[in-house]
Amino acid sequence: MIIEAMLVDKPDRILRLPDVIVRSGLSRSTIYRKMADGTFPTQIRISSHSSGWRETEVDRWFADPVNYRALD
Repeated sequence: MIIEAMLVDKPDRILRLPDVIVRSGLSRSTIYRKMADGTFPTQIRISSHSSGWRETEVDRWFADPVNYRALD
């Protein structure tokens, strides 16, 4: 598929919360609720005071939000 090829070729960036809100169209509380349910990518720790999301995981969610399940 085209989306899978795009995910393989581009480097993985870290997205901060404002970027994820804009890309997903979800509110902050909905993102955190969906993370807890396993239906949205989980955050990764960037430093002791910040975290973000892998862009490839957010893109994978965006490609199929209804059937998305977080990888363990």
